[in-house]
Amino acid sequence: MSYQPPVQDLMFCIKHLSHWDQVGTLGAYAGYDLSDIDAVLEAYARFCSEQIAPLSHIGDTLGSKFDSGRVTMPEGVVQAYAQFVEMGWQALTHPTEHGGMGLPRAVGAAAVEMLNAADMSFGLCPLLTDGAIEALLLTGSSEQKNTYLEPLIAGRWSGTMNLTEPQAGSDLGLVATKAVARGDGKYGITGTKIYITYGVHDLTENIIHLVLARTPDAPAGPKGVSLFIVPQTMVETDGTLGARNSVDCVSIEHKLGVRASPTAVLQYNDATGFLIGEENCGLEYMFIMMNAARFAVGVQGIATSDRAYQRALAYARDRVQSRPVNGQSKDAVTIIEHPDVRRMLLRMRSLTEGGRAMAAATAGLLDIAHHQDHPEMARLAEFMVPLVKGFCSERAVEVASLGVQIHGGMGFIEETGAAQHYRDARILPIYEGTTAIQANDLLGRKVMRDGGETARLFAARIVETEAELAAGDATLQAIGASLAQARGAFDATLDWMLENSRRDIDAAFAGSVPFLMLVGTLAAGWKLAKAALSAQAARDAGQDTPFLTQKIATALFFAQHILPDCGADHTRILHGSRSLLDAAFPE
Repeated sequence: MSYQPPVQDLMFCIKHLSHWDQVGTLGAYAGYDLSDIDAVLEAYARFCSEQIAPLSHIGDTLGSKFDSGRVTMPEGVVQAYAQFVEMGWQALTHPTEHGGMGLPRAVGAAAVEMLNAADMSFGLCPLLTDGAIEALLLTGSSEQKNTYLEPLIAGRWSGTMNLTEPQAGSDLGLVATKAVARGDGKYGITGTKIYITYGVHDLTENIIHLVLARTPDAPAGPKGVSLFIVPQTMVETDGTLGARNSVDCVSIEHKLGVRASPTAVLQYNDATGFLIGEENCGLEYMFIMMNAARFAVGVQGIATSDRAYQRALAYARDRVQSRPVNGQSKDAVTIIEHPDVRRMLLRMRSLTEGGRAMAAATAGLLDIAHHQDHPEMARLAEFMVPLVKGFCSERAVEVASLGVQIHGGMGFIEETGAAQHYRDARILPIYEGTTAIQANDLLGRKVMRDGGETARLFAARIVETEAELAAGDATLQAIGASLAQARGAFDATLDWMLENSRRDIDAAFAGSVPFLMLVGTLAAGWKLAKAALSAQAARDAGQDTPFLTQKIATALFFAQHILPDCGADHTRILHGSRSLLDAAFPE
């Protein structure tokens, strides 16, 4: 089936949930209004649906091919990427002084969603380039920015993130790749990096690797890691390309999903590298790129969820199976008439739209924090990023699985396409730090470090929304009641976490993932509740459309069917630590 980008809902989220009243007044975005953004997203949507979406099944079937150190992309991908570059899409959110369009982050999130819903394998290349650009903008020298940013922002070059090694997965303090100073400002980089997405391909003129490595006299552990630019092809002083650097692709992985995206094993053999910033500060710099990538992976989860939902909805409207349980027809009806299929479809839709709402809000917070001295917004933005990544990626697996279920036996057959979304989604809770890593970050850095101050600020904002809902009609009041109950579960869990982290740290972290899911569920429900308030205000003003009615219905379903999960997670955390920690695993 064809992909229909949800431009109307994306624009609704930008207008009503991305703090547009503040973002739109920032000097960086003074040249744009909502009509400009709508026009950009409509054009991008056409590109994604017409040029990129047809590649998804082709790429999944053919995959990228490796031969003698070279990778060939599936049929049509090179041509589509050339169009992507020609239309300037890589430049959407990047600074105008380096050739970007300078659009807000919420627009970038909308674009990431559409591109990855169309074809996640294709979308991974621009996503990682965005992260490399972000890292160079914030940590690169003037010379490095002048050399690398313009072609990266144009999309003529791509970027990668080189962290993982055979012995160093999530524990980057174990990185062993060596960087030896040559005395001319350059370093010789030697080592092996694995799981490098788009580490080699035939889409761009050059690939700029950002590589974690250790100098000979560096201290042990994470404090001794530095970050280097290692171009696949050397760049001359005039910006032209020179000799090939000594970076070789040993192999690419055979994967469960995203098969057209080449995941490379790279061997660095005294390759020429350039230090970013200071020695031994590499993890600090790389986390800038990782933070951007983590947010983007959460948006990929929303993208995969939406594509799976659209496919399942189309199938449910078409598939005729069984008479209705209410006896209103003696003939078989389309399965969308059956209550449990409706339950699954509504769960898919509300989880997808809840994630989209949360991502738009987080993007707005990130923009305000970046362009203004606004500590409160900065803290909330940092608090929300692991939620977007962890919650939306985990829910993507659930939504894609429900999509297979709605297809029944046909969902287990590759030709329908439902299974591809399930396979593609499964990497997302692993990419850029597993769900447990996101949960540990949320609990350790975002909650315990400031004694729960930011978490209580988050809860106080929800209380304000509860008051607005209580002043509305019966539907809004019902949403508000469920939201208040879920927020109460959060408050009680937060108190327990803060207390137990002082006396039993294992018990607290035994509940870290349920805590992330509790907070993520609450955040998504909160943003859908705010969407319902905006939709009802528009209806009261005379804009009574099916879209607005659906927004309210989705928020109500989420409130009554998904927000109760917060109570279950509360119970798991408070009463489940001992059964988890004390259980044995006999050999």
